[in-house]
Amino acid sequence: MAVWDSAEQERYAPYSHPWLAELLYALDLRLRRRHAVFEYTGHPACIFRLDITPAPRSLALRDGTRAHAGQRIARLHFWNEHLPPFPHNGATIAWARQMQQAIAISLRELARYLASRPDLGDVTVIWGDVPSGTRTQTAKLARIMEHYGFEVIPEPDPLPIGPRLRRLAENILISLIVLAQNAGALRLDTLNRVRVPIYFSRRLLNAKFGDAGERTAFAEVA
Repeated sequence: MAVWDSAEQERYAPYSHPWLAELLYALDLRLRRRHAVFEYTGHPACIFRLDITPAPRSLALRDGTRAHAGQRIARLHFWNEHLPPFPHNGATIAWARQMQQAIAISLRELARYLASRPDLGDVTVIWGDVPSGTRTQTAKLARIMEHYGFEVIPEPDPLPIGPRLRRLAENILISLIVLAQNAGALRLDTLNRVRVPIYFSRRLLNAKFGDAGERTAFAEVA
């Protein structure tokens, strides 16, 4: 195991298992490079990264936005190092408010980034595939994300074998991340996490979090 410098020691100090956090950080970096996931802003409160990917299926959103299967869409990924640390004793009001502000900042920065990229003018949909602890928590998470303008479009049931195996691998990685960050928060049902597929039209993103809608968006979460 390599000897950490002072920056690495600071990065992993809060973790339950720093050695595991170091390995997961290296694995996460490799996976991001493989799938071309990148930081679209340098804002320290942003909790999302981004990649541009083909839509997995045809989509029709409530505001009339449509995307056909294979069309380019923007997919959000959690920026794990920027997520507010989850309290050892469970979620608190202060933690929830911090998350709300972080989401609003992240979406504001996303609107600015997309506006600065004429080559992404065909990207009309933003997609997030949010892990949810159990199926009973899915509806609650969906309501939270709908506050920001996202809507849930359920996946086909049952999923084909390929996506199911990929989901299992992702759940294993999530379990290891939870173990590294806060071992006491690891639950037996972590490997059974389901996904909440949420979609946001770029039109609505600009209306709520673009320059014109920025003040309103922050007032809603204040």
